[in-house]
Amino acid sequence: MTTDQNLMLHTKLAGFRLVVLANRFGCDAEFSQALHDRLIEGLDAAHVRLRTIMALERSVLGGDDEYAAYRLEGENEMFERFTINLLDELEIDSDTCEYRINNGDWNNAMSADCDGVEIDYPELVALTATEFGSLAAIIRDIRQETGIAIHAARIVDARCAGS
Repeated sequence: MTTDQNLMLHTKLAGFRLVVLANRFGCDAEFSQALHDRLIEGLDAAHVRLRTIMALERSVLGGDDEYAAYRLEGENEMFERFTINLLDELEIDSDTCEYRINNGDWNNAMSADCDGVEIDYPELVALTATEFGSLAAIIRDIRQETGIAIHAARIVDARCAGS
């Protein structure tokens, strides 16, 4: 991205942060307030990453740092993959049949008994429009205007479904 594009994105992120903050004051449910808080944290993290990119651009233009161009390229690649997770995050390692939730401890998804071996991973279930409430339109606008992906899903553990 060019410097002008980064400045525009910086401005959009600041504006969306204010919109989310203002919208949070109208929430009375604790769950909705938590979603707003996580979105604000994610937008703040995007701001930090973008400020790093802008500082590296200045270093490249000024010729101060011989490695700035490489670091700038890496930061741009990471920013393109930047994602805001509002609820749960599920990471699966298919090689070891393990999973972890929200960067916690790794859990084994394999179980064995006299009937054989079963591999059972938890699932992510997306929030409904009702659960998002007024935040749904804001999230859609953020995605369209900035290109930042925002995920909101909860973990449903298949092992606990029958109990």
